[in-house]
Amino acid sequence: MPRRNVMLGIGLKVASVFVFVAMSAVIKGAEGVPVGQLIFFRSAFALVPVFLILGMRGQLLDGFKTTRLGSHILRGILGTGGMILIFFGLTRLPLPEATTINYATPLFIVIFSAVFLREKIRLFRWSAVVVGLVGVIIIMWPRLTFLSSDAATLGPQAIGALAAFSACMVSAAAMLTVRNLVKTERSATIVIYFSLVSTVIGLASIPFGWLPLSLEEALILMGAGVCGGVGQILLTESYRHAELTTVAPFEYSSMILSIAIGFLVFHEVPTIEMLIGGSIVTAAGIFIIYREHMLGLDRAKVRKVSSPV
Repeated sequence: MPRRNVMLGIGLKVASVFVFVAMSAVIKGAEGVPVGQLIFFRSAFALVPVFLILGMRGQLLDGFKTTRLGSHILRGILGTGGMILIFFGLTRLPLPEATTINYATPLFIVIFSAVFLREKIRLFRWSAVVVGLVGVIIIMWPRLTFLSSDAATLGPQAIGALAAFSACMVSAAAMLTVRNLVKTERSATIVIYFSLVSTVIGLASIPFGWLPLSLEEALILMGAGVCGGVGQILLTESYRHAELTTVAPFEYSSMILSIAIGFLVFHEVPTIEMLIGGSIVTAAGIFIIYREHMLGLDRAKVRKVSSPV
């Protein structure tokens, strides 16, 4: 593969990471807005750039063609459940911590692949999973105050940390359904139906109370949704120009970007636990990527349609 294409693939991947982290920062800054309302804006307006790109390519109608609507709905429900928990965690944790806890998702994908798909996992990947989970626990530990002798109740940050951790498990389950869908479905179809299901779930939360938004607030949330769509397009395109083992590790650049945005926008100073734990789980995640590549396991199609938020 030409070096120019490889560098383009890396550049697109890093750009997608930046867009997703920026979107996460907007979600975090939307204090007081119900999660269901955030889900609606994130999902509905993400479809705008996706529809535009598909329309320009003459592929829009093909994107809706499927014989597996039930599987798309299941994936959408699981994926939206993970998104709800991630958003909940974002509103209660520093941005770098919410971002790095989310790195546990690939670890749970390995675990669930062994448990539910009977995939044979050898010592190297199991070791990486254990080490990675230790890293996640190190990140979360300062927030788990209910485990200490002087604090018996769950505080907001402890709840946020547990929600973010739970999101990884739900998202991992969603990724297993995606692994099955990519065998027969187009990437565009998977992205479209996920966003449609998420939009419907977001709308279904209206009876539970949405906040009236000013024009500026609405435009900001619309922009966050559009960013989600743009990030997905950049993510998908990045895998067209470079191999998975080259591009995928740059997903972990989100730790650096989230630290920078957290510090500059929210005045958050990263904890030593986050830096140590984040580095450990990053190393474990990158090892799993390369190990699966060595074993000949093709994960590129799944990663193309799986946004981090």
